[in-house]
Amino acid sequence: MAKQVMIVDDNRYVRDSVEIICQGENLGVVTATSGAECLQELEAGFRGVILMDVMMPEMDGWDTIRAMIERKLYPGNVIVMLTGMGEPDTKMDGVQEYVTDYMTKPFNPEELVESLRYYLALVDELQ
Repeated sequence: MAKQVMIVDDNRYVRDSVEIICQGENLGVVTATSGAECLQELEAGFRGVILMDVMMPEMDGWDTIRAMIERKLYPGNVIVMLTGMGEPDTKMDGVQEYVTDYMTKPFNPEELVESLRYYLALVDELQ
């Protein structure tokens, strides 16, 4: 299976930036504009690293993670929060054990790639 990254963010520029970075590193990338789209991709079989924004309309990142857990879509994935929030808020309570890392925007592309390679190796261990 190809190494995959899913960027879940309502901001087109963030999705485009991550997609360009991933493609430059020969990493498969899937984009989702919302929590609902993320869940659809997971139901379709996506497994890999999920870069999840916190602040999204309708279903924020924390609610998306809760839905993943409830629908049993978490196994085989590594979740990394990629957000403009400097610190997690109280909505993280109860799902922190499902979040592997918390990265803030703006991000350094080289550091993002290094992190993605590390987390993709973790995904391999989950298989």
